[in-house]
Amino acid sequence: MSLWSRFKRAMRSIFGGAISSLENPKLILEQNIRELNDQVPKMNENIATVKANVILLQKEAKRLQAEVAALRSKIKSAITSGRDDLARQHAVRFETAQQNLEKTLEQLAHAAAAYDKAQQVKKAFMRERQRKIDEAQEALRASERAKWQANVADALEQFEVGGVDQTHNEMIQRLDQETARNEARIEVALDSVDVQALRLEEEAEDLRASELVNQMKLEMGFDESSPEQDPIAEDPLDSEEKTIGRTRNRESSSS
Repeated sequence: MSLWSRFKRAMRSIFGGAISSLENPKLILEQNIRELNDQVPKMNENIATVKANVILLQKEAKRLQAEVAALRSKIKSAITSGRDDLARQHAVRFETAQQNLEKTLEQLAHAAAAYDKAQQVKKAFMRERQRKIDEAQEALRASERAKWQANVADALEQFEVGGVDQTHNEMIQRLDQETARNEARIEVALDSVDVQALRLEEEAEDLRASELVNQMKLEMGFDESSPEQDPIAEDPLDSEEKTIGRTRNRESSSS
């Protein structure tokens, strides 16, 4: 490889990468769409020029056809009149008009073919133009969707890294640890207390209270085997009548 070729390749590698980094695909596609739309009026103008040439050639062919027909009639008329000299003059003009007509018809055929080809090219261009515009618009829409998705992804990444998610698990873990410590403290506290001794002491207190109640019942004259009676619940009037009745019975017995 020559030194010049290596130099050109090096320049392309340097400036090509710089230009590629500066290119914005979205802006370039939008510009391409505008250029494709701008080409339609230019193409229509070129096709109109070709069509105008066809129309002019058609008019010229008609004029020459009429001239050829007129000269043919004049030649025949001159021959019929015996004017060969006049017929020869018309014959020269007739020959020239005939040649011009043939050339014009040939040009008209080429112009008509060019116009048909231009129409076909326009149809093909319009199809390709529409296809490229649809592709560009779809790429632009996809770019907008990708941009929105990138924003959502950035938001999710920020949420996971620098937002609530960063402290969420940590706080839950700390609360779980604190709860576990408190539960462990309760278990340790319960283990350190002699629960059996507390229960025995409660039973002893219940037993002493029962003995005290039985002792007071004996002092009050209640038989433990008979149904318990509440002295407070007895009616004072009934007690007084019973006392008066016992006094009278003693007096009657004394007399």
